[in-house]
Amino acid sequence: MPENRIIPITPRAAAPKSADGRWESRLTASPPLSLYVHFPWCVRKCPYCDFNSHAVKDEGIPEKAYIEALVADLESALPQIWGRRVHTIFIGGGTPSLITPDGLDELLTAIRMRVQLDPQAEITLEANPGTVDSGRFRAFRQAGINRLSVGIQSFDDRHLQALGRIHGRTDAIAAAEAALSHFEAVNLDLMYALPGQTLAEAEADLGTALALGPQHLSCYHLTLEPNTAFAANPPEVPDPDLSADMQDLVEARLAAAGYGHYETSAFAKPQRECRHNLNYWTFGDYLGIGAGAHGKLSSHEGIVRETRPKHPAAYLAARDSGAFVQERRSIGTDELPFEFMMNALRLNKGVPRRLFSERTGLPFEAAEEGLLKARQQGLIEIDDDTLRPSAKGRHFLNELLMLFLAA
Repeated sequence: MPENRIIPITPRAAAPKSADGRWESRLTASPPLSLYVHFPWCVRKCPYCDFNSHAVKDEGIPEKAYIEALVADLESALPQIWGRRVHTIFIGGGTPSLITPDGLDELLTAIRMRVQLDPQAEITLEANPGTVDSGRFRAFRQAGINRLSVGIQSFDDRHLQALGRIHGRTDAIAAAEAALSHFEAVNLDLMYALPGQTLAEAEADLGTALALGPQHLSCYHLTLEPNTAFAANPPEVPDPDLSADMQDLVEARLAAAGYGHYETSAFAKPQRECRHNLNYWTFGDYLGIGAGAHGKLSSHEGIVRETRPKHPAAYLAARDSGAFVQERRSIGTDELPFEFMMNALRLNKGVPRRLFSERTGLPFEAAEEGLLKARQQGLIEIDDDTLRPSAKGRHFLNELLMLFLAA
């Protein structure tokens, strides 16, 4: 293939250019659809957390009112997704395992009554080891949850304390064991490059996780995100060389244990990848409901992103007015190549080339300038069927994505 040209794959009815020379997006089919539900409360805000989470106050969680608001939010969005099947549900937070089993059952029943839910839908709940026990997991399973994601972060009491977690090593192991006894699909979240962490300690965390035998592991490098307690008072963390050694250790140990490294921070046993997150990364659609939830929806009119009011009180107030969508923004055709690549290039095996056109409504040539630069820099690999990041591209993902930003 000539180095100065990308062989185009132009689907039937691909988008032409408009009079001003811009590509026009023409979607010929709707992408798969997922539902994200945000639960914004937690017992205590962790110092590294930049998610929309709020510590529970003395008056407790207004669970009944919040579930009613979630249902009203979903009902207000039904015209946007009418007739489309929902393939996955993900209940994230915050700490969704604070929901009572009865409340969760009420919520999932309301969802099933209002959307066309795939009979084999993956339904995930995030859980904090400090808020659950075996009986609670059993009740969540009976309510309809079939995949659990447990926020372990570390099995080391010293590191858990530094991270501000409300659980200890004993709680973490007990929660993981209970989850695995009630669910056939369990993810454990781990972090590395923690304050004061050594390579041996990172390896010990991995060893404990592997001994438990979850179907999925998410292994994240701790980052000091803006507007967090750690950003205001940064702890001493491992230097870049030690952090890189930890990353190499994670990848090698999990590969040897039979976990496929299918996404930047995600590892899974065969056929155990997170279907909900795969839909994000393949630029599928998702409706987001709940305080601060984000969504991305496609139609013949184009692709839009939506956000809900961030603060729980503002979200609950929206129930009276029905104004749950705080912001709705159309994604311009000049933004679509970046939006697509920002997700798809997280997948180590890449995506089919045709997916770019199917999910953006644009011909492959619309991304050609960025693809040429990326290939010249050795950041991407392209053949007749697949678009994937190279090994170099996986390690310099931000630099790779910058090549697709609109001028």
